[in-house]
Amino acid sequence: MSVFYEKLCLAAGDGRVRRDEPMAMHTTFRVGGPAAFFAEPEGEDALARVIRLCREEDIPFYILGNGSNLLISDQGYRGVMIRIGDGFSDLARLEEGVSAPDCDVPVSIRAGAGLLLSRIASWAAKEGLAGLEFAAGIPGTLGGAVVMNAGAYGGEMKDVIRSVRTLGRDGRIQELSVKELRMGYRFSSVQERGDIVLGAVLGLRPGDRGDIQARMEDLAGRRREKQPLEYPSAGSAFKRPAGYFAGKLIEDAGLRGYRDGNAQVSEKHCGFVINRGGATAEEIRRLCGHVQKRVAECAGVHLETEIRMIGFEEGTCDAACNCDRDVRGGKDNGLKDA
Repeated sequence: MSVFYEKLCLAAGDGRVRRDEPMAMHTTFRVGGPAAFFAEPEGEDALARVIRLCREEDIPFYILGNGSNLLISDQGYRGVMIRIGDGFSDLARLEEGVSAPDCDVPVSIRAGAGLLLSRIASWAAKEGLAGLEFAAGIPGTLGGAVVMNAGAYGGEMKDVIRSVRTLGRDGRIQELSVKELRMGYRFSSVQERGDIVLGAVLGLRPGDRGDIQARMEDLAGRRREKQPLEYPSAGSAFKRPAGYFAGKLIEDAGLRGYRDGNAQVSEKHCGFVINRGGATAEEIRRLCGHVQKRVAECAGVHLETEIRMIGFEEGTCDAACNCDRDVRGGKDNGLKDA
């Protein structure tokens, strides 16, 4: 593997590859074993080189954002974790004419996939641009948010996206329209296409800076009141089933506060699975599976996790656990965490 490591260093850029990187440092759950290789390409060209190398050498790889909806096994990942980070952090306003606060003409901004949504939302507020207030508390990057159409408090990424720049499986860079993205609840066509999000153009509205900031502060207060932000977690652990609320189903199944080791169903919000300190990835995975089983028994509803699970052996997870089983053999799993 030393030859591959040298090639990877050349592809990613100087000082941008590490070996045996503890993934607990790169996920919001704060758990996970080491990645054999951890690369942070310095830009689009470097990213394309890294992926081409992995495919040529038949080495599995996974695209990582902020690790905010990801659970990596205690054994880690025997491949290349490719983090979309500071090499994808451009943020600029695209001038399109009138942008007075009392004008409804949208204003476009271009943002890199490695930027945290919170940073983009804060920058937009300072610029007097409204529309991203809902995203200020989502702990993911723009890239991951596009892939899963992240949303909160009545807003979704599909409400603000104009186009998305991606790197396709064929190595070509392309610009996808909103129509091509086919965005729905926690879905975009990027998941099917296997593209890697490089950046996006967002359409926002001119607004009053004070009003925008007040809205963001209000939503932040509601999050602190209702969500267990004091503990490591992956946010909402389960997708909302049609006609139900996942948290209510979990509570009705008698699972508020249920624990497996140091993993726990939050007492503050049953839709969250938290790491109380020292939890293992296996405890979290097992807890999620137990929740799915109990809710199915009590309500006849099958919960699907929003958490993507990496590095677990096939057969150890529930069918709807969102476990990536195609992470070996050098194949791009076509997915990106937030």
